[in-house]
Amino acid sequence: MNSDQHWFDDEAGPMVRLFALTQGRAKPQATGLDVIALVAARTTPEHDMTLTPEQAGILDLCRGRPTPVAEISARSDLPLSVVRVLLADLVEAGHIRVERPTPARELPSENILQEVIDGLRAL
Repeated sequence: MNSDQHWFDDEAGPMVRLFALTQGRAKPQATGLDVIALVAARTTPEHDMTLTPEQAGILDLCRGRPTPVAEISARSDLPLSVVRVLLADLVEAGHIRVERPTPARELPSENILQEVIDGLRAL
């Protein structure tokens, strides 16, 4: 390769392999990072200079309102698997909190909801 050829696109900039962002990990250490789980920032990126640019970006996305994991992936332009690993690291460091969705088995049954509706209509 001669010196005027590039291994990257001028518009895209240099590529960073995804495994470099996750330090070679393919799965998060923490569980419960469902795609609909809500993530809220506890800190700001300025508080910890050890954060990667991707982690700082995730904290910015979650500041002000809880954000679903799937939305973080879409808005950060990172694959869901990478976002889950980065989120697990942020949970472990105390930078974010995750609100997990209520499991379907813990939700009220359709019959109970119908009885509530019928009771309200009877008032």
